[in-house]
Amino acid sequence: IAKLVIVDAEGGSTDVVVQFQLDPQEAMDIGEAERAAKEVNGALASAMDDGKMALALAHAAREEKGWTSKVRDRIVEEFLFETEDDDEDKEYSGSDEEDDDDPVDDDDSFSSEDFGSASKNESESKKGIEDVEYDGPFGMDGDVIHAKDDIWLGGGNGGVFFDYSESNRINSPYKGELGPYLLDAVTERARQNQPRVIAIGDVHGCIDELQLLLRKCDYHPGDVIIFLGDLVCKGPDSLSVVQMAREIGAIGVRGNHDFEVVRWHQAIKSGADPPVIGSEHYYVASALGTADLKWMYSLPWYISSTHLSALFVHAGFVSGIRLAKQNPRLMMNMRSILPDGTVTSKFFNNWPWARLWDGPHTVFFGHDADRGLQKYEHAIGLDTGCVYGGKLTACILPERRLVSVNAKREYFQYRRKHFD
Repeated sequence: IAKLVIVDAEGGSTDVVVQFQLDPQEAMDIGEAERAAKEVNGALASAMDDGKMALALAHAAREEKGWTSKVRDRIVEEFLFETEDDDEDKEYSGSDEEDDDDPVDDDDSFSSEDFGSASKNESESKKGIEDVEYDGPFGMDGDVIHAKDDIWLGGGNGGVFFDYSESNRINSPYKGELGPYLLDAVTERARQNQPRVIAIGDVHGCIDELQLLLRKCDYHPGDVIIFLGDLVCKGPDSLSVVQMAREIGAIGVRGNHDFEVVRWHQAIKSGADPPVIGSEHYYVASALGTADLKWMYSLPWYISSTHLSALFVHAGFVSGIRLAKQNPRLMMNMRSILPDGTVTSKFFNNWPWARLWDGPHTVFFGHDADRGLQKYEHAIGLDTGCVYGGKLTACILPERRLVSVNAKREYFQYRRKHFD
């Protein structure tokens, strides 16, 4: 490289002009020389693009003793930092003694003396100060090396890390109070609102009531939402319910209507024809997005929590049978157990399955809107018939506090037969 020129360009930027000459060891024709020149130009452009040239020029500028500290700092800043506002006035670090010695105005213009040779005495008098004056970005050659036990990096390393120690609080931002105050506020909030588990009964597409219920439960990110199945069908907006459940990171168990949606999706993938008579399950399976379908597929038959001593299922369990041996079809559909042990999905008023469940875990379930809110020693039913014009109900754990909101209207006509 024969010459390198730094020129102020419009807009406050800096152009770097590099002039070089080729000194081939062997004779080359004009074509070879042009190709070699292009390779050198390409290498220089690449060095500018990947930052190597800027780092090298900034390092060379810091070592240039013929310039004043103001010029050096400006050149280094232009090579290593992007300004957010080119018209904004810049301030450059420098001691009062240097300002007195340097005949430089406060604007961005520089006189020839700024780039001229400094006298030997001046250079020697400033050498000790200038070597540590500019700290520069981390990792550059010449950075100040702080002692290993200096955890504040020299009192803050130019404001990157502030020293909040008791002895330096007066020099810290907001006198050291803001950071601890914010930390205390976050800690206190966590103590007052520890993450909770919120079990929610059958939603059936009632998106408005679901949003109202979460507000009434004072839901905050971090709380675990567990849907007790049947998020979809019968109500006004099944798609939005599934999307919202997925987006807030909720989990849940598979209800009989959720199961039918999954079955229809599998049938659609297998090339099955649409149903002759319109099916809401088919519509939901066809309209759900990929992410929401994956969420539906992920719903298990039941969820167990040893910490809460709780089980979550859509319909129920048969007492006396291990969880691993429970029938999935019954877990999604059962409502009653008759005196002879027959398990049925029909509503027999005097024979709810939950009356036979003897724990030790408490079961939280839905599916049985006929009976409404059910409270037994080891079982709590939360399907309170929102889609039929009733309520949408949640149970907040571990305190087992019940919260409900009224349905805005009846979305689906109630027509189930009752048996005694």
